[in-house]
Amino acid sequence: MASLHVGNLGEFLREQRRNAQLSLRQLADAAGVSNPYLSQIERGLRKPSAEILQQLAKALRISAETLYVRAGILDEKDRTGVEVRGAILADTSINEQQKQVLLQIYESFRKENGHTDDASSAEAEDAPSTEAKPTNP
Repeated sequence: MASLHVGNLGEFLREQRRNAQLSLRQLADAAGVSNPYLSQIERGLRKPSAEILQQLAKALRISAETLYVRAGILDEKDRTGVEVRGAILADTSINEQQKQVLLQIYESFRKENGHTDDASSAEAEDAPSTEAKPTNP
């Protein structure tokens, strides 16, 4: 009965959880969902709501948009951009400030090349600005 998108979502969530070195129970606690429910999501038996996906994304420190695309909630029209942002946010070898700077740089290159996506650039805008502002004497 599970759809292809839900199965892909479950596999992706399991991979992200393992990359974050979290047990199923730890992620369930961090996201505020039950352990059995999270297990069912990972096995592709349940399709979580957008709210649950957002909680999971926050707990995994990845882009909620990435999970929305995997779950079939968002269109895959700009999957590459979503995956790049998700990869940056999931990288445990860099700190939060470095992630936000990378996201800002990435978004500036996309805008320069004519690829704008308001929903995805909101993440970079939420972060405190680290770019230098020119001053006029």
